[in-house]
Amino acid sequence: MPCVTIFSCDFCHGSSVVKEVLDRTGYRLVTDNNLISEACKLSGLSSAKIESAFTPQTSIFNKFTHEKEHAMAYLKLAMANLLSGHKQLFAGYLGLLVPRDISHILNVCLVGDAPFRLKVANEDQGLSEKEATKVINQLDSERAHWVNNIYSTEDPWDRSLYDMVIPMSKTSVKDAAVLIEEYLNKDILTPTDTSKRRAADFLLAAQVEVALAKEGHNVDVAANRGKISLTINKNVLMLSRLKEELKTIASQVSGVESVESEIGKGFHKSDIYRKYNFDVPSKVLLIDDEREFVQTLSERLTLRDMGSAVAEDGESALKMIAQDRPEVIVLDLKMPGIDGIEVLRRVKASYPEVEVIILTGHGSEADRKTCMELGAIAYMHKPIDIDKLSRTLEEANQKVQQAKQKSVN
Repeated sequence: MPCVTIFSCDFCHGSSVVKEVLDRTGYRLVTDNNLISEACKLSGLSSAKIESAFTPQTSIFNKFTHEKEHAMAYLKLAMANLLSGHKQLFAGYLGLLVPRDISHILNVCLVGDAPFRLKVANEDQGLSEKEATKVINQLDSERAHWVNNIYSTEDPWDRSLYDMVIPMSKTSVKDAAVLIEEYLNKDILTPTDTSKRRAADFLLAAQVEVALAKEGHNVDVAANRGKISLTINKNVLMLSRLKEELKTIASQVSGVESVESEIGKGFHKSDIYRKYNFDVPSKVLLIDDEREFVQTLSERLTLRDMGSAVAEDGESALKMIAQDRPEVIVLDLKMPGIDGIEVLRRVKASYPEVEVIILTGHGSEADRKTCMELGAIAYMHKPIDIDKLSRTLEEANQKVQQAKQKSVN
């Protein structure tokens, strides 16, 4: 039996249509939350990490950690695993992960014009026109980001992405459900050997993508009858070595018969391909008001495959930490506004798992004692030996990772 995905504008009676279809067909509902839960089981990642794939915001550390891409790989795998089932209705964002060439999946989009959506927002939630407009614009922006992330189009309602687009301003909930049910019974949606093979290709590609993500890689993956095609979209200095490494990893996945790599459209841009190195810190925040010093330090750490971001005062650093949690902080003491000791005090009070290294050119013995009592892992002086700092960062990272492992166990 075929499956169906339903992607809807907000305030278009989407949940009502889904319920009506379920009642009429006896299909099993699979929500985004179900898929996130399955991805968490497959990956061992937290739901917050998996959900990061949905958000328009990208971590300042993501170019080093590939966390967003890692989460996406597991969501694809969760979806691909579930496609082997029958009579399932996928409601929400994640149905868009299903490749359009799997012909026994009916892809439905529910849309509505602005006056209709404003009316529904008022009736359902009592929102004024101004309030509803703001909410709708925000939610549409999030949907546009999601669709662009998958299909490189900024229009989430692009008709080419769906088999059926239903204008809910002209269609009742019952009529929309009847239309979907009628289409599900058409012969065109009967699973064929070709459509089953394409679903199997989707599963194999997802398995390879996860295998590569586990080793710190981020490339596009496609599969066709056991033949894997990898696309490298960022520049890399030793391309042949990278291709060989990717081939070795992908070839170990069951069902892979051959592996080919090619460069993509973004390869010749200035952005450099980075493999995530699990053994070195990749979420380091450097806090220092000496701009030239801190930028140079960040560049030197990057050359050692350590991912870092920079904040030049205590106030902006605390905002960054609240929004995008680092794992290790390198902190100066003497800064205008909120000084280093106060930053340390607030960080350890709110995020005790974050390790803090003090790096200062003006500290006293009393400052050192205070910092260590507040929970700093090390107290170091400028000018710094980069090798010594690197070793200390690795020790701090090791402590962070061990604490994470303990919490999982």
